[in-house]
Amino acid sequence: MTGAPAPSRSVKHGRTALICVGVAFGMLGASFAAVPLYDLFCKVTGFGGRPMVGTAGAGKILDREMAVRFDANVAPGLGWKFEAESPEIKVKVGATQTVFYKVTNRSERTVTGIATYNIAPEKGAAYFVKIQCFCFTEHTLKPGESFEAPVVFYIDPEIAQNRELDGVHAITLSYTYFASKSGQPVAEDKAGSSKDDAGNSKL
Repeated sequence: MTGAPAPSRSVKHGRTALICVGVAFGMLGASFAAVPLYDLFCKVTGFGGRPMVGTAGAGKILDREMAVRFDANVAPGLGWKFEAESPEIKVKVGATQTVFYKVTNRSERTVTGIATYNIAPEKGAAYFVKIQCFCFTEHTLKPGESFEAPVVFYIDPEIAQNRELDGVHAITLSYTYFASKSGQPVAEDKAGSSKDDAGNSKL
């Protein structure tokens, strides 16, 4: 008894091509989904030097004090001045703190910028809880225009339970402002330059 005829070679090739296309689209979709998922993972775990995100204070304040340093950077070509009201403060673990950053557009054109951030040392990021922040929000400034933005945070009291962090006495919150395109930071502002004719930075 003979079975059904075997599929022709062209049919086999067609099926293989369809499978390959399906796999390619699946990988492409996964890569796009991975970006927000990775971002969410970093926010929840503090992985990659990303601070934790909170909605309220710690509810407990310890006697342990730590220094928090505030680093402010501007990518080349943006033409902004960016600084914290204080380069460093002493805080009690668990106490909610507010620090303001000031940004000024020193260029002669209207510019849109966006800030990214990081925590050092990286292992301290899981205990730095950010309640309010101006990061990843576009800001457009006219020439000479300024604005002040708060950062509200606390250091999670759970840090005291991690004996590996007993030697950590300071945490640095580092921001960098980039020119923004479609809500995403770009490494260099192609619309203009912040350097003079001699090649010196005007910042």
